[in-house]
Amino acid sequence: MPAIETVAIIGSGNMGSGIAQKSAQEKFDVQMVDREEKWVNRGQEIISNLLNQALERRIFSNEQIDSIKSRIEGVVGTENINPNTDLVIEAVFEDFEIKREVFSILDNVCDENTILASNTSSLSVNDLARATNRPDRFIGLHFFYHPAKNRLIEIIPAETTSEETLQAVEMYCKAMGKVVIICKDRPGFVVNRFFVPWLNEACILLEEGVASTAQIDSIACKAFDIGMGPFALMNLTGPSIALHATDYLAEQLETPRYKGTSILREMVANSKIWEIDDNTEYDESIEKIVKQRLLGQVFTVAAQIVDEEICSKEDVDRGAKVGLRWNKGPFELANEIGIIEACRMAKDYCGIANLNIPNMLKIQKEIDEPFNFSYVDINITKDVATIILNRPEAMNALNIDLVNELGGKIDELNLRDDVSTIIIEGSGKAFVAGADVKFFVDKIRDDSFQEIYDFTAFGHEVLSKIENSPKITIALTTGLTLGGGLELALSCDYRIGTNKTQMRFPETNIGIYPGLGGTQRTVKICGVEIARYAVLAGNFLNAETAEAFGLITHLVNQNNVTKTISEIMANGKPNNKYRGQPIDYENKNVIFAKSFYCDDNMKEILNGSKPNNTSGLEESMILRQMKSISYTAPIALKTAANLLEIANSENITLIDGLSQELENLEKIFTTADALEGLSALIEGRRPSYTNS
Repeated sequence: MPAIETVAIIGSGNMGSGIAQKSAQEKFDVQMVDREEKWVNRGQEIISNLLNQALERRIFSNEQIDSIKSRIEGVVGTENINPNTDLVIEAVFEDFEIKREVFSILDNVCDENTILASNTSSLSVNDLARATNRPDRFIGLHFFYHPAKNRLIEIIPAETTSEETLQAVEMYCKAMGKVVIICKDRPGFVVNRFFVPWLNEACILLEEGVASTAQIDSIACKAFDIGMGPFALMNLTGPSIALHATDYLAEQLETPRYKGTSILREMVANSKIWEIDDNTEYDESIEKIVKQRLLGQVFTVAAQIVDEEICSKEDVDRGAKVGLRWNKGPFELANEIGIIEACRMAKDYCGIANLNIPNMLKIQKEIDEPFNFSYVDINITKDVATIILNRPEAMNALNIDLVNELGGKIDELNLRDDVSTIIIEGSGKAFVAGADVKFFVDKIRDDSFQEIYDFTAFGHEVLSKIENSPKITIALTTGLTLGGGLELALSCDYRIGTNKTQMRFPETNIGIYPGLGGTQRTVKICGVEIARYAVLAGNFLNAETAEAFGLITHLVNQNNVTKTISEIMANGKPNNKYRGQPIDYENKNVIFAKSFYCDDNMKEILNGSKPNNTSGLEESMILRQMKSISYTAPIALKTAANLLEIANSENITLIDGLSQELENLEKIFTTADALEGLSALIEGRRPSYTNS
């Protein structure tokens, strides 16, 4: 099945216009459809207002906004969409009959290859699929509000959905930078399954007179480490939505506990919102009841989801963190509280809700150990193994668990005779956005440098396993690829990029240097002048520049990624991975880097002075480089420069150079500037370096 390039959205309300906007932002051609011209115009106005806000916040330029708008065509009448549209997403009211009517029209209008999708938060995808004439090319999508901002999406294949349809829609969602959860068609899917009863449980606590709205919100924020409590959230989205959702779950799951309370019904009937005063004082007994009821409910339902094999526990937590913006997911909270205590809370809740205790919790209580989480998934199709780094809530940042798991997966795949190619990709909008900075800060403050060294040394081992793999190794650097993520990608044979690729070594700006091979492999691939441009100043590299440098080996349209992988496999492993020179000598950044970062200029650059040898270079580019250099930590800058020189030496092998990177770790991580730079990044401020 061809990749999705054109999309139509039926419905131009807040959800429909948001889906249309996000699709257009990601370079899809979009039709936004509604029954009357005034509704289409309203949708376009909603999009314009949001884009203007983005302009004010400098997220988009005027040119980018004009380009986004140019990709959205307003269409009046579902029957008037382009018949050859690749994907049509229905985003009308949550009413089965209305949706069925829309799909009846689409079945008659659309080409036989068009995929139909329903954006639904509650209705049965299997029932909707059966209401169409193309159940194999039908799928459910659950976008989260606001679709242009919230990164989570639940994909719900029907029992009849073909594998080709699922793959095409998943690729569309990933191209939009979404964090994807593929789940079974069960009421509430994943997030709403535990979140909606959580809202209703807060209403029950209020109706029972246990605490006020303000008290319940305050206790919930503290217990779940979140910014808004249940009543504030219902006010934001509307109590009527909460009532509809909880009544639906009560009916579909045959769980009377979820039926909307009389106090919630009264609020909706009178078109009111919750009154939340400033009185958040409460005694310990009130806090204990509210905390245990809300946590017990979430632990119970989260475990039910896993018991029913709707999705994994990792995806449940991911849904909470990405979709609801909780800092911790249900299973992480259970680990934090303690498994025995979490199971007790769930048991108490099941007692009052007349529910059975999920088997998952029973088993975990018996072994009395924390839940273990997996951050690395493997999918094997024919002879291709795809490794998915699945920590999107942290932009797939490299931590101890992820690196350990990645190393184990690489060992496993390297030994398999039925695998010829290993593809590494990141979940969500990033490939890998660097290493886990908080780990470094914590270890520096604990005076535990050895743990930093051990983590980095093991990272070297894992990258060496990738570099020396007998398999063809490909990094799908189709999003943010920063720091340690770029170093991981450089250990692969090939790196595929798209127009969304952005690469950067930010280390010297945060008081350290690239320590996972960045100072060595970059020189071996691009040459020393290009490596200086990339490493020393921490320049952002767009896709075109990264390709010209040789950091990207294949720059393609998102829809051609699969085809490119096939072409790479046909050609086999590269004859010469380390060319030591850029690809495109005509690229303006290559020309600049070769001249500005030449050997003769380095002494002046490292001393913060403008080089004398800049003839023919644009003054604005020179000033930008000097400004970037001025933001770096002096010790980190000079250490990185020395390591680049080592990589450029004819007498030093890559293995020797990598050893030098490790040997310099203690020197850099024991500086005051390293702690300052890393801490400043976490705290969102500009560092102040003292060259110490």
